[in-house]
Amino acid sequence: MFEELRDHWCCRPDRPFYSWHVTFADSPEIAALQVSYATLLQELPGFSPVPPQWLRLDVQGIGFTDRVPDADLARIVEATRLRVAGLASFPVSVGPAVLDPESLQLPVRPIEPFQHLRDLTRAAIFDVWGEEAIPRLPELDPHVALAYSDLQAPAAPIAARLLAYPARSTTYPITGLTLLSLTRTDRVYHWTPHLTIPFEPGAQPGAP
Repeated sequence: MFEELRDHWCCRPDRPFYSWHVTFADSPEIAALQVSYATLLQELPGFSPVPPQWLRLDVQGIGFTDRVPDADLARIVEATRLRVAGLASFPVSVGPAVLDPESLQLPVRPIEPFQHLRDLTRAAIFDVWGEEAIPRLPELDPHVALAYSDLQAPAAPIAARLLAYPARSTTYPITGLTLLSLTRTDRVYHWTPHLTIPFEPGAQPGAP
């Protein structure tokens, strides 16, 4: 267990960024799960809750929008379509909430289909730009952030509040991949969606 929370917003560039995500704008399951943690979020000091319309799950970044030419983005999108063609939608479990050094988040499991999906999106970027241009990422940890830490503070009091709160979770079908132009304003991430690549219900997943 870590001892300190970090300020999630410290030193992060405020520039729009193209990225592949799963979004939840039309998901009553995820909306209800967020509401079930509303009381806890209101009680936590030093956290900025994520508005329901901006809940998301990161899959793979592409690059800052001012550094990605439109023609290259179109090629990456087409390469991604080809790579994920035939993927089936898949069910996941979301929650219960856990504390991270920079956020309160809902883990999404299993990891394996997301690892496969990220591998495919990274391969599509390689198809266009080559291996050296693929953004580096830490080990995959699929999750939906409920709130971000605003300051550096001891973690133990927040962890104790979370432990005392009823654990909530849900199941949800992942049915597509959305390209976003992601940015932030006043400690809130928000985005413009560009397109969604749907998965095929009942289709066989592509080989890892």
